[in-house]
Amino acid sequence: MLKNAPIVPYIPVSDVARARKFYEEKVGLKLKEEYARGAIYECGKGSWVFMYPSPGAGTSKASTAFWAVDDVAAEVAELKARGVVFEEYDMPGIKTVNSIATAGGAKTAWFKDSEGNILAVSQRV
Repeated sequence: MLKNAPIVPYIPVSDVARARKFYEEKVGLKLKEEYARGAIYECGKGSWVFMYPSPGAGTSKASTAFWAVDDVAAEVAELKARGVVFEEYDMPGIKTVNSIATAGGAKTAWFKDSEGNILAVSQRV
């Protein structure tokens, strides 16, 4: 049953080498395995993400994935120190202050990877 199976986010990229550099150097992920011309990165609590080559990379205007963190402000500061640029929003329902929006029971900050995919770090409050 799917309710008992882990789910794995896929992140499409147009340039695997460029994306690997971003995820490894800026985001700080460690490569677990090269697989099917892409890469698998292990994340917290046994979770992982699969990055794969795709001509559709960066075309979604919605978030691709988010990391659930305990302290979003600390994560944002660490990622900014590594050169990650965060999105700033000011629209109905979402306004970022110092790159972090507080809404819907969470504090969230969004950034784009080297391929244009939108990712986030989010802390439930």
